[in-house]
Amino acid sequence: MSSAKQLDLAGILQVLRQRGQSARSLTAIAGAPGSGKSTLAEAVVAQLNEKAPDSAAVLPMDGYHFDDRVLVPRGLRPRKGAPDTFDVAGFYHMLQRLKRNEEPEIAVPVFDRDLEIARAGARLIPRSVRHLVVEGNYLLLDRPGWSSLRSLFDTTIMIAVPEALLRRRLVDRWQGYQLPPDEVMAKVETNDLPNGRLIVSASAQPEFVFSV
Repeated sequence: MSSAKQLDLAGILQVLRQRGQSARSLTAIAGAPGSGKSTLAEAVVAQLNEKAPDSAAVLPMDGYHFDDRVLVPRGLRPRKGAPDTFDVAGFYHMLQRLKRNEEPEIAVPVFDRDLEIARAGARLIPRSVRHLVVEGNYLLLDRPGWSSLRSLFDTTIMIAVPEALLRRRLVDRWQGYQLPPDEVMAKVETNDLPNGRLIVSASAQPEFVFSV
């Protein structure tokens, strides 16, 4: 990511306002678990909407988690959040549909973290949205299936966070669900952080980097 331009929030907003003037623009915000993708995406959308109401919306990739009824028989439940636990093909086709922006509104799924399930049709994205901010771990992953997503994005941003900070954030996240300490550390050390390292090592070059 050495040649990617560093941007702060103000710089991101300036770029996106320019790129969403005439047609819907899709922005990818990628990063490791705990890097702050949702926080940054929501901040970007809130400020875009403050200047131009109803012009921006967020699409979280997490809505395309496979359900546990798929993961358990495949032995993938402990690895939930890894690349092969998502319906990347379904996600790709939804992004195509959103990019075309031919319908009055499009219903998208949203992941309910408290219940660990994706709720179908939980968010509506109307045609008025010019800035669609897509956030997720593997949006820039250079692996089969995932690499096809990049052609749909007008802007790509990777969040860069030191691993020590990621670890602290992830421990705090899972402790917030009242999990036993050994289960917290298992989730962090055997799933979340290895997934984060994969994102850093195997993602394509983003256009911009947002550093924490």
